[in-house]
Amino acid sequence: MSIEIEFSGAAQEVTGSCHIVRVGQRTVLLDCGLFQGKRSESHAKNARLPLPVDQIDAVILSHAHIDHSGRLPFLVANGYRNSIWATAATRDLCALMLADSAHIQEKDAEFLERHGRPHAAPLYTIEDATRTLEQMIGMPYAKWFDVTDGIRAQYWEAGHILGSASVVLELREGDTLRRVIFSGDVGRCDLPIIRDPSPPTGGADVVLCESTYGNRDHESVEGAREELGRVVRETAARGGRVLIPAFAVGRTQELVYDLHQLHRAGKIPAVPIFIDSPLATDATSVFAMHPEVFDHSEDLVRHTTDLFDFPLVKFTRDVNESKGLNTMRGPMVIIAASGMAESGRILHHLRNGANDPRNTILIVGFMAEHTLGRRLLEGRPIIKVFGDEIELTAQIEVLNGYSAHADRTELHTWLSAVRTGGAADGRDHPHVYLVHGESEAQTAFAERLRGDRFTVDIPAPGTVITL
Repeated sequence: MSIEIEFSGAAQEVTGSCHIVRVGQRTVLLDCGLFQGKRSESHAKNARLPLPVDQIDAVILSHAHIDHSGRLPFLVANGYRNSIWATAATRDLCALMLADSAHIQEKDAEFLERHGRPHAAPLYTIEDATRTLEQMIGMPYAKWFDVTDGIRAQYWEAGHILGSASVVLELREGDTLRRVIFSGDVGRCDLPIIRDPSPPTGGADVVLCESTYGNRDHESVEGAREELGRVVRETAARGGRVLIPAFAVGRTQELVYDLHQLHRAGKIPAVPIFIDSPLATDATSVFAMHPEVFDHSEDLVRHTTDLFDFPLVKFTRDVNESKGLNTMRGPMVIIAASGMAESGRILHHLRNGANDPRNTILIVGFMAEHTLGRRLLEGRPIIKVFGDEIELTAQIEVLNGYSAHADRTELHTWLSAVRTGGAADGRDHPHVYLVHGESEAQTAFAERLRGDRFTVDIPAPGTVITL
């Protein structure tokens, strides 16, 4: 009998978040997300279960992003019938995102088959996504809940997207009690709309900490907003389009919020702003349903209830409306999923607009290795969209201030607060395991933490630690 953690996904890489916690005969998953990257490699990874479903007693979900939640319907499709724990807002967002993930897989497979190109079968159906929601239990922040025998958990505000959480676990096996903190994705202070991260108190024996930006600092959130205004003004002056691949949940709402502020301040021209994503449209409605987790210190939150509705913005749900954008003339802003430009409507806009030097492709978030978004970020002269080679002549702009992930200084501050908060409990020297990061970022961040007397390791996939 023992207490163990196995690193199954997002170990020495960014996507596919999944960590296996074993206490005696009980087993719980922390997240079960989709791997993203090279299509053949990611599909092979996604098609493998982290372990047989009859060995999983529960899943604890940190937030709704697909790289954290996207394999849950695959578990259900393979017979998983136990509880999936989440915050209330995460559950509401997953109702949209998991169905959308299934829909995208089905439509992409249909498109590729219709054009005689190689493709893999969808991992799951919309019906599987619906059944997944029936197994999800929404929990508030700061309330302990019993997950299974020997395991209880509590959610803390992570400040990453609506409903995102860090997870505190208390693991008991006989007379042994261990405390584990899973950071989830830690957000930034002063992000639009949502509250700032709240590092858990009470300390920990082990911390699983994300490290996406462990080797760099971001520009300020305010600076990113001003740069957004500049990009819109300059592109509109050329008669071009601003094409923004953006996560439908979180990033899209932040961009609309900031464009609203720029419009109110007269800092952008009156060009139409299209939110070309049914998921983003529905997710925006979910945001409006959860004002309890908004940051009420923000000016726009205090002064209007219509954060995402102003004269320039238009939400396009219908496919024909989306196609019609490609025949419209004049400058405009188009925000469409997916965030890493791997699927969804942004691909159609890139296929039609990446070869026009008047246009700007605006990168506003992390782009994992081997994704189209990373190739855009690198400014590759030729990109492939749906198998077609396209000359990339559009302008590329990068705004790192829009990252919803904490940078290296913010992550260090978060971990230091966790350590300080454990002093009274004798858990002020946690062993830190870095997850959810690429090698360069993790190595740099580990060295920085060791310089501050943290004990740090970077587990490889399949690594098992005993507490």
